[in-house]
Amino acid sequence: MKYKQVGKVMVLGVLGLMVAIDITATEETQIKVEAMRPFSKMQSIGLDEVVWTSGFWSDKFTLINEVTIPKMWDFFNGSDSSELGGHWTNFLVAAGMQEGEWKGTSWDDGDLYKWLEAVALVYAQTKDPALDERMDEVIAVIGKAQQADGYLSTEVIINKLDRFEHIHRHELYNMGHLMTAACQHYRATGKDSLLKLAVKTGDFLYKMFKQDKPEHWPFGFNPSNIMGAVDLYRITGDKKYLDLARIFIENRGKTKVGKTISYELARHHKSMVGTDLTQDRVPLHKEAYAVGHAVTGAYLYAGATDYCMETGGGKWEGALNKIWEDVTMKKMYVIGGVGSYTNGLSIRRDAVHEAFGEDYYLPNRTAYNETCANIGLVMWNWRMLNFTGEAKFTDVMERVLYNAGISGLGSGGDSFLYSNVLRRFDQSIPLLNSDSLDRWKGRKGYCCPTQLVRTIAKIQGFAYSKSKAVLWVHLYGSNLLDTRLLNGTHLKLSQETQYPWQGNIRFRFDEVDMGADFTLRLRIPQWVTGATLLVNGKDRAADIVPGTYLDVRHAWKKGDEVELKIPMPVRMIEANPLIEQNVGQVAIMRGPLVYCIESKDLPKEVKVSQLSVSMNSQWSSKFVAGLLGGVTILEGDFSQRQPGMWGTSDSSTQHLYREMSAKPPKPLKVKMIPYHVWLNRGASQMSVWLPVN
Repeated sequence: MKYKQVGKVMVLGVLGLMVAIDITATEETQIKVEAMRPFSKMQSIGLDEVVWTSGFWSDKFTLINEVTIPKMWDFFNGSDSSELGGHWTNFLVAAGMQEGEWKGTSWDDGDLYKWLEAVALVYAQTKDPALDERMDEVIAVIGKAQQADGYLSTEVIINKLDRFEHIHRHELYNMGHLMTAACQHYRATGKDSLLKLAVKTGDFLYKMFKQDKPEHWPFGFNPSNIMGAVDLYRITGDKKYLDLARIFIENRGKTKVGKTISYELARHHKSMVGTDLTQDRVPLHKEAYAVGHAVTGAYLYAGATDYCMETGGGKWEGALNKIWEDVTMKKMYVIGGVGSYTNGLSIRRDAVHEAFGEDYYLPNRTAYNETCANIGLVMWNWRMLNFTGEAKFTDVMERVLYNAGISGLGSGGDSFLYSNVLRRFDQSIPLLNSDSLDRWKGRKGYCCPTQLVRTIAKIQGFAYSKSKAVLWVHLYGSNLLDTRLLNGTHLKLSQETQYPWQGNIRFRFDEVDMGADFTLRLRIPQWVTGATLLVNGKDRAADIVPGTYLDVRHAWKKGDEVELKIPMPVRMIEANPLIEQNVGQVAIMRGPLVYCIESKDLPKEVKVSQLSVSMNSQWSSKFVAGLLGGVTILEGDFSQRQPGMWGTSDSSTQHLYREMSAKPPKPLKVKMIPYHVWLNRGASQMSVWLPVN
């Protein structure tokens, strides 16, 4: 971002050092706000340094820009006739600009900030003046609602409640999202209007929490505030915000109900305070397991990793690695979802909900897999990738992004899912909390849509990173990159591919500094076999190892091309046999995509529950532009158990068990669709895991 300023300012250097320089009114300086993170293996690209040009993510970006963001604003301000949310009206009332009562949920403020962050990220790409005007309008009202000392929570302000009285009011959660949105707005526009408000909030929080009072310890239970504090530090260079993040992390595990907090607080929140539900029973540096609410957990781990990138890790690095292993080896669904418990008990016997379950407990029909939690897993793995440079974290990001990460967004851009199940056979079975028979457009508790839109708005920033003489390529998609490596090398790179539908990826250096000798570091997904690499049309003999980064070093010049060819056969995936729910079943994948059977693609007389897949199935794939926004479908060999089976109208459905039928199965061809587009054609049956014939 460019700006003009008179006087001495602090500018971040490429090594993350704060350097004081004098700037005259006629000089322009570009602040490298992402250059901080001195212990990262790489640095992020600027918000406007890469743009999607076509294909999967370009289509998603266009969808949120043209449909989702405007529809959300209609929902927020009530012009869609919705009475569910108070996202915008609460701010107008708190600002004294409108009469009314507070309504909605305690975390609605944070949802508005996430939407504002998405608008800023889209503006960084489009420079649409209408978006800039909308942000100015919203920020002006936020400023009037903010209290003189920097405190801001509309529920507390409107209802004249005591501050930090009830944990579930999400005060820190809301203010954390304010700080992050302000930093993104500043990066995108160069304006400090929202940043000034965030600094006031950060100063308020630091003044309050540096006192280390026991009654304040539990309030960071949904800790966007950790990430927000680190973001504020990265923009301003003020170390008190980094210290604030440390305080928030170290408060975890301090609280002991009845000993370190008031009886009144414990009475109202005995199921949350100092328990595994909010990752608050055990100090983070002593934890080895993923426990409790999956969203609050992902936020905590992401924020702690942010802090590690600034300080070197310290006592938290080992714990984060152990927790990551626990999640990805024992508690993550094949679609990348997390949170198998709707309600249950943690390993230390605390009541938990919307939570990580027991080891290998991954039920399909009752999977919670909240969209916010799935995206939280992306946020955490992105930070772990930056901190370590290890491809295993990118593999998890990709799994989530193409499956459980975007399944919450309808193909039309204006409908959503909160939970993401892997199976639905019978619509007569009662739904669990936050499940839905169809996608919804508005509901009380609107956190997932805003989480989705701000993530899709920034995915291009996950595509590349840079270091001194290395350009990292993490995610594939057609785009244009215009950047400068940390050694000063300038380059313009175009990427052309139909990924994830096809596996051919071509890079072309449209511009590059003369004599630029550096490394193009390409990620080889863990599922890849038989990949090949060409440089300027010639086979580049290389040991291509799945689940790693492949280094291609060259003295690059304008016109040079690199082509990575990744085969995309259909793969049958089996689960660890300790996952009892999936014994004798397989999931079908092609490339990074998990597929499912949906009843909309079956004859009316065939039910999903009757089908089994042949181990020797002959698969075919075809891209269908007019289906669900354009998807590649699969067709394979299945068997249908004969009529008279479970789920039909005969009398056998009155029994829990019965003798197995000896009738031979009927062979048939069945179409499968990517999991992330299911439930876009009305209520239906669906399954990811399928019995093997």
